[in-house]
Amino acid sequence: MTMKFLLLLFLLSFHLRLAFSGQTSKMESVPDLQSSMYMTLDGYPCVRLLNLSGEIGCSNPGREKVVAPIIRLNNATELSQLSAVLLSVDEIQSFLARIMNDSNFAKNVAGVLVESRPELQNQLKGFSPAQKFPQSEFASYTSINYEWNPTGSGIMWNPYNFPVFLLSQTSTLTMQEAAIKNQKSKKSYTDDVAEFDLVMQTMKSGTRDSESCLKENTCLPLGGYSVWSSLPPINISSPEHSKPIILVLASMDSASFFRDKALGADSPISGLISLLAAVDALSRADDLDGFNKQLVFAVFTGEAWGYLGSRRFLLELDLQSNAVSGLNYSLIEKVVEIGSVGKGLSQGAKNFFIHTTGVSSSTNETLDAVRRAQDSVKSENITISSANASNPGIPPSSLMTFLRKNSLTSGVVLEDFDNVFTNKFYHSHLDDLSNINSSSIAAAASLVARSLYILASDTKNLSSSALTSINVNASLVEELVGCLVDCEPGLSCDLVKSYISPANTCPSHYVGVILDEPSSTPDLGYVGDISRFVWNFLAERTSIPKENASSVCTQDCSNDGEVCIRAETEGKGVCVVSTTRYVPAYSTRLKFESGGTWTVLPPNNSDPMGQLDAVWTESNWDVIGLRVYTVQNSSFDRLVLLGSIAVTVLAYFAIVIFKGCVTKALKRD
Repeated sequence: MTMKFLLLLFLLSFHLRLAFSGQTSKMESVPDLQSSMYMTLDGYPCVRLLNLSGEIGCSNPGREKVVAPIIRLNNATELSQLSAVLLSVDEIQSFLARIMNDSNFAKNVAGVLVESRPELQNQLKGFSPAQKFPQSEFASYTSINYEWNPTGSGIMWNPYNFPVFLLSQTSTLTMQEAAIKNQKSKKSYTDDVAEFDLVMQTMKSGTRDSESCLKENTCLPLGGYSVWSSLPPINISSPEHSKPIILVLASMDSASFFRDKALGADSPISGLISLLAAVDALSRADDLDGFNKQLVFAVFTGEAWGYLGSRRFLLELDLQSNAVSGLNYSLIEKVVEIGSVGKGLSQGAKNFFIHTTGVSSSTNETLDAVRRAQDSVKSENITISSANASNPGIPPSSLMTFLRKNSLTSGVVLEDFDNVFTNKFYHSHLDDLSNINSSSIAAAASLVARSLYILASDTKNLSSSALTSINVNASLVEELVGCLVDCEPGLSCDLVKSYISPANTCPSHYVGVILDEPSSTPDLGYVGDISRFVWNFLAERTSIPKENASSVCTQDCSNDGEVCIRAETEGKGVCVVSTTRYVPAYSTRLKFESGGTWTVLPPNNSDPMGQLDAVWTESNWDVIGLRVYTVQNSSFDRLVLLGSIAVTVLAYFAIVIFKGCVTKALKRD
């Protein structure tokens, strides 16, 4: 109450001063005054994540906001006081490494602000906060020191007890001006300060690992919903239900040092777009019912965090749950994964590499199909090469989990690299639209679509005309890139909005957290934008015509084998015949209890991947914010205090002297 009164008095005096000077003030209330004093900035935070052994990521060190003057740190500069340090992206790795090795330096770091400077991107040799061998513990081979990701620094896997924000371009300019102002006005008595509000509940409660924070409800498990769909739909009652399965994989989630800035354009979204475009091309084939093998497409989420999606998918297959009704693990004959394919363009040619699980007749069939597909698209200048035999095995991919379950799994991974990642921004906020080429993605989609057509047809006498009729829609690829990788139009693009009502415009492919009881028929409010779009897209593209195509739906359909697509678009939901389902993606060592809590299950000796499960969780928080404003520095405060004391003392003596003079004057009278 006192603070509001003082603010009102200040506002009144400020308003009168402007009025006498002939100016008109627009500030008419305390909120107006506060908004003029405090500038809220746009930024992307690094947040606190936990696992069974500890924590990574960023948080305020205690329960309060952090406030510190903004400075730009030069290479030789030491921090003399608690400071908010402004850095360019090329300085982050060395700065954080210094903090880990220099405790005296680290104690004066109040927070870190990272600039958005697109012009630096082409000048960087690389920036990847991931490990040099991402998730090496899940590899099916022993060479876990191999460096698939040579630019990887691993900085995102360390804990930082101070806030870190990636600034928007507008906020970058604001902070640069503040740092320059502070530098120039060292002898003045004001500082521009940053106020960080990044208080994590796990820090407040002292729960520093996943098991303890889940017990105290201060965190939630990482996870979301994967999607799978079959082409054509599976008729469970049909004797042909037992066709061999060709399983086609892609991932829909990425990671980044900054939670909501995980675009993952090349790794893995280029592969996702390629899969969607291949499904679209195959859906227009005339003889889908004549396939001798069943095509099944699976798009996993949570793969960046211990392969949550693929591992949960395999567990659901073992349990034969409703989420995988119609599938049988024993029928999976081949696995084809589409990895990073957005950087395959080089000097006009599209170059891709096939990584295989080993030599087998089934794998050779896949390689033959790929070569035949390549021959059919010679005009597109596509080159396919087998990965170098000196590689230790397949690169980090969902296929690793299938190999850990069964080392004899026949599978291939299509990538835009041979022995090391070509994506120098792997798991970084810089893996954005500028890091990929849509024609490379379209070429990969064309190759995959025709290879799958050859494999599913399972005949040596496939006519060239049938194969050349499988064509990828390049315009669709361009549209998907704009929807899933860019903010303009982003998820507000016509294609996405024709299926769902997105909660956000800018896409982010961070996996997120599980908010409710996992289910094969989840409440759509708990399913992310990307998962809902992929589900609707695949459900429509893999559907077959039905007699009563005019039936409108809002959620469910009455007939078996039907699903309701476009249910979120008002009055446009339609029932179609399609085998498309959600599969929950979360740790196989977690169990959801009836009271809405989570329990960590003990490791199962029969599940070697479960023993490797870190059980990733994300700390809860109340609010995240970043503000900048001007304050008087401590030197000025001390000066004011001393001045006030001096004035008080002088006033006291003046009163005493005045009183004495008055007393003497009265006595004379």
